[in-house]
Amino acid sequence: MPVFQYRDLRLTPDAEHLYTEWLASLDASFTRDTTYEARSEIVRDTLRTILPQSASTIVRAALDPRNITLEPEYYGDMDPERYYPRKPLIWLWLQFDASPLGPNQWLGERLRQMLGRHIFAHMGQRVRIFQHVQFSFGYNLEIGDDCWIHRHVLLDDRGGIILHERTSISDYANIYSHTHNIVNQRDVTNKPTEIGPRARITYHATVLAGTRVGPDAMLGAFALATRDVPPNTLSLGIPARPRLTK
Repeated sequence: MPVFQYRDLRLTPDAEHLYTEWLASLDASFTRDTTYEARSEIVRDTLRTILPQSASTIVRAALDPRNITLEPEYYGDMDPERYYPRKPLIWLWLQFDASPLGPNQWLGERLRQMLGRHIFAHMGQRVRIFQHVQFSFGYNLEIGDDCWIHRHVLLDDRGGIILHERTSISDYANIYSHTHNIVNQRDVTNKPTEIGPRARITYHATVLAGTRVGPDAMLGAFALATRDVPPNTLSLGIPARPRLTK
């Protein structure tokens, strides 16, 4: 079968210049201003420029990260000192993706790369993150070089997630790092989850907390990894089991 190379598309020079300057200005602002209050004001003003001006009063209020709550804020293991400086940036990430600009792949990839450097524990080089990727705290997420994370992926980094270099996460995959007691839902255990290097988690697959997906391993579509996935294997099914050595 033919191997198709990924195309390197370019925008018009004016658009590329405009977008690049905008991203650089935001990056500089977030680097200079690291407090929750300052970043909330930057994000509020930024969202006012990219969302429709005819928005209602209630929507305008919600553009300010201080006027909204996100699910991870309710978790008892959330570290306020680490989370709140990141919360405005997470809100910008989510609202950009939901805006008319969200499907703009060129701009969206670069915005998420920039935000990820301020949000994540580690953000590698040449990471491509597509629209509607969500995560929990952000500060417990490490992403290595050349990783690809596709649309509608959930990265639950409560207990910590490491994506090693050149790992690919396909659309609608879910990766968890916490688990609940089956009797008492408030009894939560955090377990670091580690994937790669060069691993593939394919469409709609799920990796449960504490699982290690080894180097060059693949988890097949809709598979559920409840235990470690050995290196250089293809694992399929619910629960996932190695079916083929690559």
